[in-house]
Amino acid sequence: MAATIITLEDLQNLKQELLTEIQKLLSQRQTTPARKWLKSNEVKRLLLVSPGTLQNLRVNGTLPFTKIGGVIFYDYDDIQKMIEEHKWKPHLVSKKTNI
Repeated sequence: MAATIITLEDLQNLKQELLTEIQKLLSQRQTTPARKWLKSNEVKRLLLVSPGTLQNLRVNGTLPFTKIGGVIFYDYDDIQKMIEEHKWKPHLVSKKTNI
């Protein structure tokens, strides 16, 4: 049986390849969920809101939803749109000059 010698350089290359793959997977995971339709628990975790806040977003029409057989689903694109529409944009403050 032939022995294979693994060098420190081999281990460093493997480490770099693994880190690159993990970073790629994490960046894909953070940008888009695995599915287009999310359940309430997933949306609460995504937005870091309570069940009551999520219900208020539904009731006042801020966040569209679909209910099928007692399960409420939210379209990921609608969530992104809601966040974009409620983005705070500070108004330019004009400086008054005292004469």
